[in-house]
This record gives sequence, C-alpha cells and structure tokens, in this order.
Amino acid sequence: MDSPPPYARSFRPRRRGLSAARTEAFERAAPKWRLEVVGAALDLVAVFGSRDPVVLDIGFGGGEGLVAMARDRPREALIGVEVHTPGVARVIEAIEENGWRHVRVVEGDVLDFLPRVPFGSLAGVRIWFPDPWPKQRQQHRRLVRPPVVEALTDRLGPGGTLHLASDIDGYVRHAQGVFADEPRLAGGVVARPEWRPVTRFEQRGRNEGRAATDLQYERIS
Repeated sequence: MDSPPPYARSFRPRRRGLSAARTEAFERAAPKWRLEVVGAALDLVAVFGSRDPVVLDIGFGGGEGLVAMARDRPREALIGVEVHTPGVARVIEAIEENGWRHVRVVEGDVLDFLPRVPFGSLAGVRIWFPDPWPKQRQQHRRLVRPPVVEALTDRLGPGGTLHLASDIDGYVRHAQGVFADEPRLAGGVVARPEWRPVTRFEQRGRNEGRAATDLQYERIS
C-alpha cells in the first residue's frame, strides 16, 4: 500500500457561522490583520514593521491562549494559524480593541501556509493541544509527523524553540518519537511553564482527569 501523503489535512473543519454583527466587523477588520494562506514568501520585517522575534502559533482554537500571549509579550511578533472562524474573529477583535501591531492571523491550514514562511525566520513554534486523531486509521493526519516537523525545523532560526502541549499520553509519546528523529532538535519533557495560559481545551482535559505534558525542543544545528 502506498504511504499517505505527507501533507494530509491535520484538522477537522470548524466553520461555525458568526452573527451578522460579528461578520460585518470581521469582514471590515480582517484584511488589515490577516495574511493570505497562499502567496509569495513573506518579508516578516516588513509585515510587522519591526525586527522583534516571530513566533508561529499553530491551531489556536478559540484564541484565548494567543490573546493572552499577545498581551503578555508585546515585543514578540505572533502569527496565529487556525481554521476555526470564530477563533480567528476573536483574535482580530482583540487586535482591534488593544491597538496591537504585533499580531497577524491566517485563516486556513498551516501546511498550506508554511511555504510563505522563510527558512530560519522563526524564534518559536507553538502547538498547543493539537487534534490527537486517536484512531489508527486517522493517525496519518496528526500534525506532528516527520515531514511536517522537518518543515517546521527548517523555519526555526538557531536556538529557536518548538513547544508542544498535549493531555493525550499517546500523542505525547508519538511526538517524542518524531522529534527524536529530527537531528537538528534537542529537548524533551519540561515542567509546565508558568507563563503558558490555561486554554479551554486544557481546562476541559483537567475536568476529565487528564494532565497536560509540555515538550520543548531547541534547534541546535
């Protein structure tokens, strides 16, 4: 049997509609803060108007974690990628309300967007509570898989970090194996950083008796 394509879709579409008022506000504001999924390679200094370190936040869900990080780290440029339209709208609302200039959003699949991100341009990648795709027939869709980790590592600068959090033990073990096979990365399990916000996904897991594990890796070569 042929192996699955390396860039099989890594998400479940979540295209729940917005109210009429939110749709109007979203359509008005989004062009200022949204990066197109497909296009030419980005000049990130030009995008943000600064040389602040750039972090890619993949799959930010409802947006509460990204918003908290944007508030707490104004000298860190953030690109958030999500397919969940209400989450994208929430982040854009926060950008507008706070007058932020250091946040951009991508509404779509990070696998389609990655070609726009120059090699060596990122200070960090965050993957917090990705879809675990627990069934055996689904696991080729997991975001953390060798060709994707290779592509993400390409885009980290020296010393850049890749931070994954998950409360699914099987996913954590799977991710550890994939990361261990990328020779440019070094790291492993770390204590839960105090600065990492508790997202609703993490809180849901806590309510169901699951504890999150944090994995952090650094690009060493």
